[in-house]
Amino acid sequence: MASPALSHVPHLQTALSGPLHEIEARLLEEQSRIEAWLRSQWRQTPAPLYASVDLRNAGFKIAPVDTNLFPAGFNNLNPAFLPLCVQAFQAKMEQVCDTASQVLLIPEDHTRNLFYLESLATLHDIIEKAGYVVRIGSLREDLTAPATFDLPSGRSLVQEPLVRRGRRVGLADFDPCVIVLNNDLINGVPAILEDIEQMMFPPPALGWAHRLKSGHFSHYHEVACEFARLVDLDPWLINPLFRNCGELDLRDAEGKRCLEENVDKLLTDIRRKYDEYGINRPPFVVIKADAGTYGMAILSVRSAEEVRRLNRRQRTRLQSMKGGAPVTRLLLQEGVYSNETWGPEAAVAEPVVYMIDHFVVGGFYRVHTERGPDENLNAPGMHFEPLAFHESCNTPDRARDPDAEPNRFYTYGVIARLALLAAARELAEHREAR
Repeated sequence: MASPALSHVPHLQTALSGPLHEIEARLLEEQSRIEAWLRSQWRQTPAPLYASVDLRNAGFKIAPVDTNLFPAGFNNLNPAFLPLCVQAFQAKMEQVCDTASQVLLIPEDHTRNLFYLESLATLHDIIEKAGYVVRIGSLREDLTAPATFDLPSGRSLVQEPLVRRGRRVGLADFDPCVIVLNNDLINGVPAILEDIEQMMFPPPALGWAHRLKSGHFSHYHEVACEFARLVDLDPWLINPLFRNCGELDLRDAEGKRCLEENVDKLLTDIRRKYDEYGINRPPFVVIKADAGTYGMAILSVRSAEEVRRLNRRQRTRLQSMKGGAPVTRLLLQEGVYSNETWGPEAAVAEPVVYMIDHFVVGGFYRVHTERGPDENLNAPGMHFEPLAFHESCNTPDRARDPDAEPNRFYTYGVIARLALLAAARELAEHREAR
């Protein structure tokens, strides 16, 4: 059985804008029913190993806008909650492979990205402190011998070339029981990882070469509707509307026409909900690659006319991803305003919540001083503010001021876990298809 500490949901101490809104108040009222329902869902559909969820709080609406199954950014979590991360990892490993003792960690190829390497070092520490022998094996073909990377934090990492023996992958002198994948495989599954007998978490088939955001948000739509019935809430209040065009080429007139038509239909749907709730703000649509992360291939528009006027630079921006991977599918997602601000300059911020197994283990604010409340914050110039945990709480505290920080963070934890449940159903769908 997992340690009782794992039921704790840490809470934040930060300068939040706005009162506790109706959605949050409703979730606080239904806390016992919500937790019971989530427990039943995890029994039916176990959660992925880990995930991070980007949330947007518009005041009138709180919704996930992205769910990453190969998260970086562990170095941005508050170190005070490292024990919670460790216990959550232990619980997951006991669930999936209680005899495991050695873990191979396979990272991205960002050897010059010190921020990523710091995250990798933190993830390595979590696994090691959970009681496992952990080493890092690189997919880089040019790595032929162990390489040491010294980090600004004073830590160092050693990455070693992968070695395949039959249907097992390891290092020259290391045969791991379990493989933890921290590479989103946007360019496809390399041959060295195909058809191996060891357990790998998450499975390579959930990398961005195969996984689509539209698929994830289809599952999330179902989860949000089920949850909304449970707590008697309009699912739109926690669910971003979306559409897609399938395969398209923006250089082609038909591709642009499909994009224009779907942007117009989505804006009409959003406007209808804004009118219903008396929201006097212009709706907008975020056009983004249907696969991939790092804030690339993203554009916000307020009309089909803006799509019609896309210039060459904007079209190029929408058609290229990390590593030069081409973009052939676009997700059109309802834009969600961010009502959160940080610091005396009132910089726009959005919470990012981290989970290991189905436990919330922390998070941070992504902050951008040069972006507006209707813009993508995952862009050059952003910085991170760790959620400053000063205690943990097992439940929200309804006896306190409703704006108390545990209550605000509880809401974020609920919405993030709904996105995690959608990812769990993606994972189950993958397993059934095998």
